[in-house]
Amino acid sequence: MYEDFFGLREPPFSLTPDTSYFYADSGHLEALETLLTALQLGEGFIKLSGEVGTGKTLLCRMLLDALEADERFVTAYIPNPAITPAALRHALAAELGLGLPRNVGQHHLIEAINRHLLEQHRAGRQVVLIVDEAQALSHDCLEALRLLGNLETGKHKLLQVVLLGQPELDARLTRPELRQLAQRITFHYRLEALDADAVAGYLAHRLAVSGHEGKSLFSPGLARRLHRVSGGIPRLVNILAHKTLLAAYGEGCRRPRRRHLRRAIADTECLARRTPWARARGWAAALGASLAMAGLLWTTGIG
Repeated sequence: MYEDFFGLREPPFSLTPDTSYFYADSGHLEALETLLTALQLGEGFIKLSGEVGTGKTLLCRMLLDALEADERFVTAYIPNPAITPAALRHALAAELGLGLPRNVGQHHLIEAINRHLLEQHRAGRQVVLIVDEAQALSHDCLEALRLLGNLETGKHKLLQVVLLGQPELDARLTRPELRQLAQRITFHYRLEALDADAVAGYLAHRLAVSGHEGKSLFSPGLARRLHRVSGGIPRLVNILAHKTLLAAYGEGCRRPRRRHLRRAIADTECLARRTPWARARGWAAALGASLAMAGLLWTTGIG
């Protein structure tokens, strides 16, 4: 809606994980390097955890891209692990391209997976299973993963497993019944929110990737305010930045102001409750005015 008005080729703050928008702040870059280093060292289980919206799925895409570009690795990706252990093994077999029938017995399924892993090892390739949203794994599925991780030669793990999940995964792995798996996780990284400087850089980076030239549309003061309200969570930064630009566009303002951010906060339910001045009614009125202005800009050819 506002891309042409602000000199952009595409929306800069989409929530869809897009690796071209990856912002290499110190934390996210260190997390990616930790994962890649651990995999190159041949470690069996690796874990990345972080709060909702901190960028785990985007990091997962970056990791997949890096591994798929390296002929030494073969990847398998399970994005929705809320399944049974049997379905988990079938999903792994399908990702590896084994083409087994759905009614194959579990014993034969595990044998087929093991044979394939050995074949890949003999060919000089390492198989990596990446499980996103791993906090949704059942206890039985976590145990199934541990047993799959036991497949090895005398010197090498045949299957490496990367678990990406919310902090609930960390908490679950402290349970006594999961101590065998927890002890096998040799590398772990906790992804944190962005600090104020990183949020300012993040906003400028995404605007530049989307085609904006010149200094960031978000002033240093507005970027600091956005950081305080969002807590540095990239998903919330995206939501607020998008709505702030929308409000500014509706008024015909070339650079967003604090009042536009206030309207964005009022329209974001998880944040509006924190600020006493934010009222949905006030946002509705402002949005109506914004849409009216947008219509005027459109008819006059400014937008």
